[in-house]
Amino acid sequence: MSTLGMIHMVFGLVALAAGTAVVLTRKGNRGHRTLGHVYLTTMVGLNITGLFIYNLFGHFGPFHWLAVASLLTLIAGLVPVFTRRPKGRWLEWHAAFISGSYVGLVAATAAEITSRIPGTADSFGLVVGLTSALIMAIGGYLIQRYTPKSISRIPARFRRDAQVS
Repeated sequence: MSTLGMIHMVFGLVALAAGTAVVLTRKGNRGHRTLGHVYLTTMVGLNITGLFIYNLFGHFGPFHWLAVASLLTLIAGLVPVFTRRPKGRWLEWHAAFISGSYVGLVAATAAEITSRIPGTADSFGLVVGLTSALIMAIGGYLIQRYTPKSISRIPARFRRDAQVS
């Protein structure tokens, strides 16, 4: 594995750990924000290093576009925090986009693992596509089901003007 590949993998593992901790711990407090900063920093590092890895196709390919999409999802999750917009719903937007970012990370990790199972090289696209689609479907369902409950548990002093639907 190249040095860049190793750095990419370390960013990914730390992002997975930090993202899992964010999902499993109480929201809105200092610990949440600290873990969120670790998640954000490592996701940016993961995506930027990913943009410079060309081993698979030799050129800018579909996984590079997914790295760009991942960066956009992170930005979309942060803008509501800094702007407190849309008014009354910023927290829901933050939670939805950052949760989507995490689900994408889990899907990419699962696809990376399943694509390395012996005998799957001939059906690489199918294995990666099905694995990612399954994780994204499950993650989307869980986000829809649990995000409103999670937001409602955040103390009002952290929510400011956010409403829970």
